[in-house]
Amino acid sequence: MASLLRLPSLLKPEGQVTPRSVDFNAWYTDVIAAAELADYGPVRGTMVIRPYGYAIWEAIQDYLNVKFKETGHSNMYFPQFIPYSFIEKEASHVEGFSPELALVTIGGGKELEEKLVVRPTSETIVNHMFTKWIQSYRDLPLMINQWANVTRWEMRTKPFIRTLEFLWQEGHTAHATLEEAEKEALQMIDVYTKFAYEQAAIPVIPGRKSRVETFAGANRTYTIEAMMGDRKALQAGTSHNLGQNFSRAFGTQFMDENSQIEHVWQTSWAISTRFVGGIIMTHGDDAGIMLPPNIAPIQVVIVPIWKKGDEKSAVMEAVSSVQNTLKEAGIRVKVDDSELRTPGWKFNFYEMKGVPIRLEIGPRDVTNKSVVISRRDIPGKQGKEFGVSMDPSILVDHIKGRLVEIQASLLQKAIAFRDSNIVDVSSYGELKEAIAEGKWARGPWSARCFPFEQPEGAKKCFMTGNPAEEVAIFAKSRRKKLIAGAGIRSRNIGWRR
Repeated sequence: MASLLRLPSLLKPEGQVTPRSVDFNAWYTDVIAAAELADYGPVRGTMVIRPYGYAIWEAIQDYLNVKFKETGHSNMYFPQFIPYSFIEKEASHVEGFSPELALVTIGGGKELEEKLVVRPTSETIVNHMFTKWIQSYRDLPLMINQWANVTRWEMRTKPFIRTLEFLWQEGHTAHATLEEAEKEALQMIDVYTKFAYEQAAIPVIPGRKSRVETFAGANRTYTIEAMMGDRKALQAGTSHNLGQNFSRAFGTQFMDENSQIEHVWQTSWAISTRFVGGIIMTHGDDAGIMLPPNIAPIQVVIVPIWKKGDEKSAVMEAVSSVQNTLKEAGIRVKVDDSELRTPGWKFNFYEMKGVPIRLEIGPRDVTNKSVVISRRDIPGKQGKEFGVSMDPSILVDHIKGRLVEIQASLLQKAIAFRDSNIVDVSSYGELKEAIAEGKWARGPWSARCFPFEQPEGAKKCFMTGNPAEEVAIFAKSRRKKLIAGAGIRSRNIGWRR
């Protein structure tokens, strides 16, 4: 791979992007460039998140930060460099992460006495500090979160989905009992699920991962899985019940109310910039991406239109008035009054960027004291409204109503797409047929168990014929491997019996 992204030196939206319906992967890479979401970094496998792409990540941060604090968590920060001996303390953890570690062996021109790991995740260093801070049951629960970058030496990269370095939040908590830790792990996967549905309009499937797909060092891993526009599965967020694995490795103990020394029970949970990629791959068409209004950096773009010089003043006066009206109403609005590009070019450009609503204001609209509205989620004339009044009392309610409609429409479209591409199977042959067609398969399996929502009635494992308590979801991951369970950690395992 010569570079992470193929970006044009001069942005021309028309003709630059491979149609989504022709080549999904090429469309994804092209649209990230054309919509100015990201660029490639000088180190292979890295990317630079551009302002528009980072604004989407900020919207994710803004929502989750509120939810984290509402549920009793505090933000803090841990060092990026971790002693290698910390990683070695938890056997399954080092085994799971060794292939992805980036190590520092020289510092200040001298070889280090102990090599350092560039943070792949923080369970080990968190436990080192928790051991210092936790002495008594009065110190529990301890619940923190950090927004940070992590490094995992991925060999096959894809912008936002898999990069050598990425951004995320990682929560870490310590509790006095297993029950409290389990409640916390489930609570946080619920926070992620609500975010996906309510903000990103992505109908994820929450569930529990199979044993072989469980996070290295965890007892249980909960996940939210999303179906992308090419019907492949994306792990969009995870929450882990770590049990006492790390607390035993690091000696993280407390004195309980009966003066007995016990190891703490822990959780960790995370969402990363991968979610930005998930939003792009869930919502879009040949013209570009579609951003749900709740997380769109720009909810409304206003394009002024005039032909004659003497028309400009009146048009811009009306544009300024409408812009101020929408801003005061809390709507994120942008005016593109550049004279270097034609209105038609701007229409294409902001469709590419997925802006939910476009307002057009020309001389005739000024005379009629009205605007033309175009919805990104409904292409062509069907998505256009003419003669919508500029009167603030009318316009604001109209725009807000349309934004709510677009948010709901994108979610419903995604739900319909997901449900139409999940097939119930009762045999291995049916499973293979469904996967070969690019669909997700759902069937009973006695070896592992998965989605939270389960059908009622007796079930028989289609692999072994043994009774099965739950059904599993099977799908192709982003790396084209058959995966099992409500979740995928495609880094680890493909198809296993």
